[in-house]
Amino acid sequence: MQRSLKDYLIISIKGLAMGAADVVPGVSGGTIAFISGIYEELIGTINSLDFSFFSTWKKEGFQNSWKKYNLSFLATLFLGIAISILSLAKLIKWLLHHEPLLLWGFFFGLVLASIVYIGKQISEWNPKVWIGIIIAAIVSYFITIAEPLASPDSNWYLIFCGFIAIIAMILPGVSGAFILLILGAYQTFINILNQFREGLINLDFDILFQAIIKLSLIAIGAITGLKLFSKVLNWMFQKHKNITLAILTGFMIGSLNKIWPWKKVLSWRTNSEGLQVPFIEKSILPNHFDGDTKILWVLFFVVIGFLLILILERLAVKKAN
Repeated sequence: MQRSLKDYLIISIKGLAMGAADVVPGVSGGTIAFISGIYEELIGTINSLDFSFFSTWKKEGFQNSWKKYNLSFLATLFLGIAISILSLAKLIKWLLHHEPLLLWGFFFGLVLASIVYIGKQISEWNPKVWIGIIIAAIVSYFITIAEPLASPDSNWYLIFCGFIAIIAMILPGVSGAFILLILGAYQTFINILNQFREGLINLDFDILFQAIIKLSLIAIGAITGLKLFSKVLNWMFQKHKNITLAILTGFMIGSLNKIWPWKKVLSWRTNSEGLQVPFIEKSILPNHFDGDTKILWVLFFVVIGFLLILILERLAVKKAN
């Protein structure tokens, strides 16, 4: 497919929008890709890319191999995604430290609306669907209250998080940031992105190298997960769509406990920067919260997050029609 410079500029802008969505738990970059009309091309390009690229390169040359696998499209899109994620990571980190209640309220609204969005796609409500929702919700809830198996800063845990978060690339309506949030690694990932950004801007190669290693570990997990589970998950969606959607809906319902704004810290841990951060937290009612509950502002941002998903859904429906 022949494209002009203007076409690639538009693709990079769509990548910027996808990156912004990927940073925010509850919003799927795949949804943005669908709304902007590049979803099918993106999935098709990713699916066609395998080790045969190297054999084509050897036989036909790098330029022909690059064109055959549509890598100009992929590179331009991913560049936009990367720029957006790195730009927003600093803002998210600031909000986590200075306005956590408002940020979690916004995330709570996003996920609440996502539950409605995913649930509406279930075409037949039968006992199997309800059982799937209930079991998934219970499992998800117990995951949110369980003590983490490892520190989110450990290398193998970063690989594991990348391995699980790749589901967001395969299943529609699921956010990679949301998966990282449930696994307790969202803030760690934001810190890694900020570390990479600061090392790049300040040309501090020690910081940059550490960030690249951590990002590489996440990427290893993601690539492994994609290769192992893409066909299985696609098969589930094609053959058992309602049950799959029910499990996703239940999983998100149970996970609301994780992003409930008002928390009580039960134990602390020392992160990679040597700072004390919450390790195990318990959801509490606003009236038991130690500090300013900001309840009206939190509710306001819950509504904003909820409406954002509904607007994206309307745009997606309009695009489909």
